[in-house]
Amino acid sequence: MNHVDSKFINLISSKLQKFKRVKSDLYNFRCPICGDSKKNKSKTRGYLYSMKADVNFRCHNCGASMTFSSFLKQQDPVLHKQYVFERFKDGTTGRATVVEEPKFEFKAPKFKKKINLPKASENPSANGYLTARKLNSNDFYYAENFKKFVNTLKPTFEDTRYDEERIIIPLYYEKNLIGLQGRSLGPSKVKYITVMINDDAPKIYGLDNIRTDAPVYVTEGPFDSTFIRNSVAMCGADADVSRWGISNPVWIYDNEPRSSEIVRRIGNTIDSGESLVIWPNGIDDKDINDMVMSGLDVQSVIESNTYSGLEAKLKFNTWKKI
Repeated sequence: MNHVDSKFINLISSKLQKFKRVKSDLYNFRCPICGDSKKNKSKTRGYLYSMKADVNFRCHNCGASMTFSSFLKQQDPVLHKQYVFERFKDGTTGRATVVEEPKFEFKAPKFKKKINLPKASENPSANGYLTARKLNSNDFYYAENFKKFVNTLKPTFEDTRYDEERIIIPLYYEKNLIGLQGRSLGPSKVKYITVMINDDAPKIYGLDNIRTDAPVYVTEGPFDSTFIRNSVAMCGADADVSRWGISNPVWIYDNEPRSSEIVRRIGNTIDSGESLVIWPNGIDDKDINDMVMSGLDVQSVIESNTYSGLEAKLKFNTWKKI
């Protein structure tokens, strides 16, 4: 049985009454389609079983029969989408299998948007901040009035009276401007503001500059990603990067072993079976930019501290402080 099938059978099992594993490739539970039996709650006549390269569902009460993919789609459409993408990453969709190819439905904006702003290198405040952080100020822009500028691209802010200057971090996909982040230069309640021109577009920085046939490093912020080869950055909550062609991600979280949120996210990534970086003891800096400022060869540290599976769990238990 395909390891992806096994994983998603376990994930859906909590929704299946009296679920049990009979043997490695056979599972039994009450049929959720017919209810199995109203009179006898101990009846379990629904089965999942291996059939060639796939898994089938069959109920010996109502006679329902379908592929596991169809069964999962019927029981949990959201989980089914994740299942299709994981089968796609595993190379077991489409031809010679009953699992359909995933559909990538993102549509680029109809009208190309441009950033009509000076480069950050042309503004003393923005240039000073970026160069002090060893960042290339020519990669970013400067907006004296952030809210007013954003409104020229997409009506977003009703009140622009209390505007402020910000560094603009552009997000591109297939050479189209799909969104941006504004990084405050002065004191602000919100350090980063993300605005998507197209709400269906990926909140990911650097998609146009990577090779998807190699491991892609995924950092927590755009600035950090500029120091790592073949990397992108999440500009919001973690997303399903496989939707955008990244089949072999290596996740890089901030070095905050006492943060319950970071610890939770790392734990979830390890449980998903994906690769990630566990920072070694002796590094006190919180993020990649700080490590670069301290003189570390961050690329080498990352490449020698990438783990997955049991090894990742062991390293994670040593790293975390909560």
